[in-house]
Amino acid sequence: MRLGVLDVGSNTVHLLVVDAHRGAHPTPMSSEKSVLRLAEQLDGDGLLTKAGADQLVRTVAATKASAARLGCADLMAFATSAVREAGNSAEVLDRVRTETGVELKVLSGEDEARYTFLAVRRWYGWSAGRLLCLDIGGGSLELAVGVDEEPEEAFSVPLGAGRLTRTRFKHDPPSRSEIRETTEWLDDQLAPVAKKLRRAGSPDRVVATSKTFRTLARLTGAAPSSAGPRARRVLTHAGLGQLTAFVSRMSAHDLAELEGVSPSRAHQLVAGALVAEATMRALSLGELEICPWALREGVILRRLDHTNGPDNGEAREIPTARTRRPGDTGRTGRHGARWS
Repeated sequence: MRLGVLDVGSNTVHLLVVDAHRGAHPTPMSSEKSVLRLAEQLDGDGLLTKAGADQLVRTVAATKASAARLGCADLMAFATSAVREAGNSAEVLDRVRTETGVELKVLSGEDEARYTFLAVRRWYGWSAGRLLCLDIGGGSLELAVGVDEEPEEAFSVPLGAGRLTRTRFKHDPPSRSEIRETTEWLDDQLAPVAKKLRRAGSPDRVVATSKTFRTLARLTGAAPSSAGPRARRVLTHAGLGQLTAFVSRMSAHDLAELEGVSPSRAHQLVAGALVAEATMRALSLGELEICPWALREGVILRRLDHTNGPDNGEAREIPTARTRRPGDTGRTGRHGARWS
């Protein structure tokens, strides 16, 4: 069965197409990205601008056409923090659905952490023991820990690399005072979450996903993606500290010239490095491994769990998203989107 997953993030809209069935390894067939930077298109009132909404509609329509051309039997579409936090998200989602026929499900931050954790667990298997999973996105940082496929604890905190770049830095490169104050602020923000995660027990394996962590690991000497998915990539706290001191003195233009740094994300690399370093410091982590699977793979794997099996490509209906009622403090976000 060929599946497409459409990820509307804070920075990019990403279509991943895979061939897979339940119990099999999803085989990537195609990957397309469009840089929209939706989080930067929120106005002073926290509303997604008309220009931003127009871009989103056009990109989703084009992505849907690509998925059809590639023969996808199903297209799973979701949005994360940028759309989730827009004050007019309901109107934007309705417009996308009306004009493209694609229904974007808005994931809560904790659901992002859950799906990412599932992908990491499937990648490493049960022998990895207790896993601690970290993921830095454009708008938020996700953390999850557990011994099963469902994490025991899952958190999402608004410490994304793009968010911090917009809200904490006024200079390029950031001034020394901005770096110092942001570092101290991050320590304060992460202390409560770190305390809760430590209560869950020491992890046997610490894993990070996302473009930010992959880039940081590459810049500290980890193997490139061309080395293959099974190559062990490690990011050490010591190496990260040295890298942070180096990149924090460089402009976004100069950072974009570094090998392995995406020009579209260069402007938020310093903030990402500070978040990564603060997280490792808060959790007393000496090193972590980089996992090639993340949120999109987690969504695909959960979707495959709801199929009839490898001999029947017909999918069972994904359960209807649970609507959050006033006063509901459960794990779903305000849009209540779930694929489980």
